[in-house]
Amino acid sequence: MADTPGPLALLGLCYDGGSSLHAGAAAAPARIRRALAASAGNVWSERGHNVQDLLRDTGDLTIKADANPRPRIASAVHDLLDAGHRPVLLGGDHSVTHPVLRALRSHYSTLTILHLDAHPDLYPQFDGDRHSHACPFARILEEGCADRLVQVGIRAMTPEQADQVERFDVDVIDMRRWADGARPSVRGPTYVSLDIDVLDPAFAPGVSHPEPGGLATRDVIQILHELSVPIVGADLVEYNPARDESGRTASVCAKLLTELAAQMMTTPAPEPSP
Repeated sequence: MADTPGPLALLGLCYDGGSSLHAGAAAAPARIRRALAASAGNVWSERGHNVQDLLRDTGDLTIKADANPRPRIASAVHDLLDAGHRPVLLGGDHSVTHPVLRALRSHYSTLTILHLDAHPDLYPQFDGDRHSHACPFARILEEGCADRLVQVGIRAMTPEQADQVERFDVDVIDMRRWADGARPSVRGPTYVSLDIDVLDPAFAPGVSHPEPGGLATRDVIQILHELSVPIVGADLVEYNPARDESGRTASVCAKLLTELAAQMMTTPAPEPSP
């Protein structure tokens, strides 16, 4: 990654204490970096950007699974924002997104989330844990950390989470709507949260909760390429190297990171709110 400061700052969030079944996502940042740097890989985006020139790698936050990760994550993201960077986070499980949005909200008075996932992650609590990786968007919306949530790729909705969709007026493009031609529409400053299990397991088997019937890798790239709004930050989460014996999913993560970073550079971020 670039040694000089750049507009995008990469930060690994090595935490999987919010995982409900399989641990392992804490090891994802290092594995994705290796895939990105591999001689068989490609650091150039499809639109001609060298991702090594776009990203300043600021290292990792390593947090024990039994610790509270939220203060450290929020503080680290605040520091990146104060330095004029847009954060690109590598999880880690999806619970890390909540403190990231806490930090972003203090810099942007208007904020939309584009959430790509097989699961809504809207439970009020899961197995007694309000900060499970199954709950981050419930916490984000309860706290007013975003004005609008648009979800794409959902195919594991439950009645309890459907109630939350109604409560928070979430725009859900599940796989049935996707198959019928629905596509996401976002406006204003936008944060992209990309859970790798939005992909069908045929494309990305190395996840803790594979859900058949999902998007293809090209579908996700197309969603990213069609974004015309300022992207103020992003995360890529829930990759589990322990379940990726072939390394195929790491390569997919590196590809999506490349295209996401390049897309973030197509439209400058707005000035933070006073």
